[in-house]
Amino acid sequence: MTLGLGLVADNLNPEQAGFDYESSTYLKPLDDLRNRMTVISGSSHPGVNGGHRAEASLLTANPVGSSGKAKNSISLDQYMAKHLGNFTRFPSLVLSSDGSNSPCYTENGAMIPAESSPSRLFTRLFVDDSPAERQQQAQRVRQGRSIMDLVADDAKRLSNQLGAGDRDRLESYFTSVRELEQRLAESETWAHRPKPRVDVSKPVDIGNSNDFVGRQRLMSDVIRLALETDSTRFVAYHLGGSGGVVPIPGVDEGYHTLSHHGLDEEKLDQLALVEAEIIKAWGQLLRDMSTTGESGQTLLDNTSVLLTSNLGNASNHDNRNMPVLLAGGRFRHGQHLAFDRRSNHPLPNLFVNLLQQVGLEEERFATSTGTVTGLETT
Repeated sequence: MTLGLGLVADNLNPEQAGFDYESSTYLKPLDDLRNRMTVISGSSHPGVNGGHRAEASLLTANPVGSSGKAKNSISLDQYMAKHLGNFTRFPSLVLSSDGSNSPCYTENGAMIPAESSPSRLFTRLFVDDSPAERQQQAQRVRQGRSIMDLVADDAKRLSNQLGAGDRDRLESYFTSVRELEQRLAESETWAHRPKPRVDVSKPVDIGNSNDFVGRQRLMSDVIRLALETDSTRFVAYHLGGSGGVVPIPGVDEGYHTLSHHGLDEEKLDQLALVEAEIIKAWGQLLRDMSTTGESGQTLLDNTSVLLTSNLGNASNHDNRNMPVLLAGGRFRHGQHLAFDRRSNHPLPNLFVNLLQQVGLEEERFATSTGTVTGLETT
């Protein structure tokens, strides 16, 4: 899960490093999950700044928002989906609390619009199409494949008229076309298969756009079902910043205003109430995942769950010292990895850990220098 407005570091990060840390204000309600998660402080994306614009760099680690680049690179979730997403009906899910913006980007640097409705997502995942709709979907896929064939034939004829540099670019295009054709073929196969059945009613969307913690909880329930039924294995969920007042007792100013607190104590107190609820809701997702499983292992045992934000300090738009919580998977958890707050550890190193966790033999991702120092697997 990614956050658009960060988290107050003093409330999130423990004062002590290592395994014997004392839980912070935000982490105390998650004490029962302490051995299932790792806290990382003092990390960020090298070369990335630009405040809110760095949201585009959150999962790519590409300084597109701060350097003036027009083109982004592939995000971590899509990189995983590209190599391993063909095993499930949905290679990945890109979701948000509201709106269609996301920190997820294709290999060509195009942002992937997010789904913000839990009820629509539930329908996509678990409500079977009619026979006529299945046939129509399969026909659309076949039509898409035929268009790809025509484009590829034209491009091959053009190749003979190009120089070496242009032929290299065209070959890169061919590769993209072949990958798309493969995905279309897989989509046609899934179009004929029934969707999994779940003993849960379709959720009702929350109409209040400011109740994004309630929306977070509702979407998290559907995310758990998606993972539990192996409908997908890669999910990115972006929790943006509501401009209005979050319906939480003691809060009477807008969330975005509170995040730009300027060290005002009253605003900080209200912001802590909001952020604490975000962390509690995230913790409940972990608990729900820890009770679902088979063969003696839970869903959380087999799933790495990352929470982070592009903003280490939303009040001054600082992109250093990003908040990072990692739970689940086959990591040795229970510790606070505290790196230098002035000379940050590269957060892309954690992305390499996660790539290796899913079985990809990668040594680099974006500006990484290796894997995270001190983060071990079990």
